[in-house]
Amino acid sequence: MKHFHNPAFALLLTAAALSLCLPARCAERITLKNGFTIDCDHHANVKDKLRLYLNKTEDSFIELPGDDLVASEVLPDLPPPEPEPDKTATAATPTIAKSTHKSTTLNAQLNTADLHEILVRESAEHNVDVDLLASIVKAESGGNTNAVSHAGAQGLMQLMPATAASHGVDNSFAPAQNVHGGSAYINELLTRYHDNLALALAAYNAGPAAVDKYKGIPPYAETRAYVAYVIHEFNRRVRARESAKPLN
Repeated sequence: MKHFHNPAFALLLTAAALSLCLPARCAERITLKNGFTIDCDHHANVKDKLRLYLNKTEDSFIELPGDDLVASEVLPDLPPPEPEPDKTATAATPTIAKSTHKSTTLNAQLNTADLHEILVRESAEHNVDVDLLASIVKAESGGNTNAVSHAGAQGLMQLMPATAASHGVDNSFAPAQNVHGGSAYINELLTRYHDNLALALAAYNAGPAAVDKYKGIPPYAETRAYVAYVIHEFNRRVRARESAKPLN
């Protein structure tokens, strides 16, 4: 099954990502059987499902299998001080292209049709939704093949040299190689986090060590913004794709 082909599941994950982005509004911390935690306003059992409500009006919620709940705890009225980012982790991670990437070459945009062809090919090879790959490319580089972050991440999917090397990429500025390595890496992360898109994206941005340390999306403003942005863009693309399908 292709990772994140179901748009409804992706929409639920947007809510999950945003709830983790706004801990000051949360009243409960839910521990799931996979060891990860999600902060929410309150929770309830509805039939055989566990609902995590993101606000008191109950108009936004995450729905999970009923047996996923391991424990719940009431959070203090004021959240604890946000920890400083792990400098080792964040120094080796990609960042959102709009604010941090610098191009080493002018007019480094890849032809849209050529980029789409690359994404489709890597989507099939690595079993990752093509719209998810396109969303990551947009967040990471905006389609700039020569983008370089302040931390040294390179190319369309902003691969750090070590990550690129571990996936057989010897030139991160070569579009096909870069997307091949980035697609393989996000596929690995999706597998590692059991298709939890929010966690996989957090690990892509802040590193798996940070996600494992905090047992969820790390409390880094940049990572939270990155996860929310990519999932929002992915949902937008999936909705457009679904609406373009001919009616039966």
